[in-house]
Amino acid sequence: MAVVNSFDATVTLTDLDTGRGPVDAGSLSMVATLNAQQGHRLSVGASGPQAGEALAAIADLAAQNFGDTPAAEEKPTAGGSGLDVAIGPAIVVDAEVDLSGYTPGDDERGRLDEAVTAAAGELEQLRDRSPDHGGIFAAQVAMVRDRKPLGAVRDAISAGESAAVAWKQTYDRLARTFEGLDDAYQRERAQDVRSVRDRVLRILTGRTTTEAADGILVVPELDAATAATVDAERIAGIAVRAAGTTGHGVIVARSRGIPLTTGIGDVDVPPGAVVAFDARTGTFELAPDEATVRATITERRTEREQAAAEADRPATTLDGRTIDVLVNVGSVQDAADARGADGAGLVRTEVLFGDRRTAPTVAEQVERFRAVADALHGKPMTIRTWDIGGDKPLPFLPQDHEANPFLGERGLRVFRRRPQLLRDQLEAIRQVAAETPVHVMFPMVTTADEVAWALDELGPRPDGLQVGIMVEVPAAALRVETLADGLDFVSIGTNDLTQYTTAADRTNSAVAALADGLDPAVLRLIDHVVRTAGVRVAVCGDLASDPQSAVLLAALGVHELSAVGPQIPLVKALLRRTDLTKVPDVLNARDAAEVRQLVRR
Repeated sequence: MAVVNSFDATVTLTDLDTGRGPVDAGSLSMVATLNAQQGHRLSVGASGPQAGEALAAIADLAAQNFGDTPAAEEKPTAGGSGLDVAIGPAIVVDAEVDLSGYTPGDDERGRLDEAVTAAAGELEQLRDRSPDHGGIFAAQVAMVRDRKPLGAVRDAISAGESAAVAWKQTYDRLARTFEGLDDAYQRERAQDVRSVRDRVLRILTGRTTTEAADGILVVPELDAATAATVDAERIAGIAVRAAGTTGHGVIVARSRGIPLTTGIGDVDVPPGAVVAFDARTGTFELAPDEATVRATITERRTEREQAAAEADRPATTLDGRTIDVLVNVGSVQDAADARGADGAGLVRTEVLFGDRRTAPTVAEQVERFRAVADALHGKPMTIRTWDIGGDKPLPFLPQDHEANPFLGERGLRVFRRRPQLLRDQLEAIRQVAAETPVHVMFPMVTTADEVAWALDELGPRPDGLQVGIMVEVPAAALRVETLADGLDFVSIGTNDLTQYTTAADRTNSAVAALADGLDPAVLRLIDHVVRTAGVRVAVCGDLASDPQSAVLLAALGVHELSAVGPQIPLVKALLRRTDLTKVPDVLNARDAAEVRQLVRR
């Protein structure tokens, strides 16, 4: 935005793949709501005295990848306990700023300008104090100063509206626009709009942010500014009414190690009432048994410390089964940091090369795969071929606009029409497999014809290269014995399997509760795969990262689990303490809540 606004020119953007636009390129909100995805083709237009200079500057910026750098992995920083359970008096934040006491003055435009300047100053201080998340607050600074919504607010004031009401109405409309976008990540940016809205409204009404206090913060949704500024030594945890795990506030809070739970809903929480939550079990309680909760906190802290100390021990259960617990890898650092991992059960190649604007060569892929293998010290790694589509675009492989991308060309389907990128990747995999233990698996497989095509594309295999597929759709799970013929393993992706089985987008707060991986319908599909596949069965979705769910998967007969790195010691520790023959049968449970109750007994 700064580049565009530095010229005496009107610059517009149009998304050639969707036909949306043109929009004002100098307005952050307008550009964001264009909803352009990575890989889309954009047309830039300019008019005015410095149109040529503006276009040249934008071309230079594009050549520099628009200043993008690979996203750094979020790591907990000093402050919170890093646990998943908390207790304390509730600090309840109202859903919206109350405007009932606002009295318009003679100079509402001047009042607005002062509030906007003050809000921008606060956000700039947050940006400077939070280097790890400075980009979030820089975007909010741009949003609070965005000329398009500001113009709409000033027009409303000129028509007789108060500054507070005009600001609220304008930013409410903008938030609704974000909520209507196709991309789940962009939809969650509506909370950033509401955060900016409320910051200015608090200044206009003379209200202050929540005072520092000891307890659990209960908020309608968690914005990044709140997450970055709460005193982690005093706030025992944060309970968010809205569902969703990809919002900026959630990311910041987790990076600070603050205990957090989301999706508690509209439960009535009196201010000051003692509340507790356990993110592991999904519970939120009013007036809990404090002694029990504090004992749980002590137990979890001790558990985490002991698990870390014993992370390298094999996960051999009390009844004698050894479950391989591997790590999900999106970067070389993920592999290097994985304490106790038995290898990599999922190398996300679309993430590993997600910082690229052009397709990596075979040699570049070989180099990166070797680096992962070196970080794993020769332990086996399972490389998933390009898994794009839906919410996972590749910058160097633009896709046509689809009305429902999650039911369109995803994963392996993409490459039936455009196979060269896949062929290059398979060549890189074959080369690395000649040097180190490598498995390869193909994502989003539905039919036996797709498996046969993938095997043909793979061609002759080096000795030791094992081949498998992802089981992510119910159709694949139900006929897995046909699909697995000639394969060495299958890996169940529980995130997509859950989404497709329950017909619920877990990033949509209205239905997120339905997309529960412990729904008995999902577990029955996993059980069917284990019993009928005839090959080794792995799980690499979110369920494998939750210790109790991992035990349940092992009890169903899953052979290996692939989890996020920090959870590996905890998963292995619980498996070592468990007799799988005594895990209750949950397949006939009424719902996911009953499954959790049965497992906790």
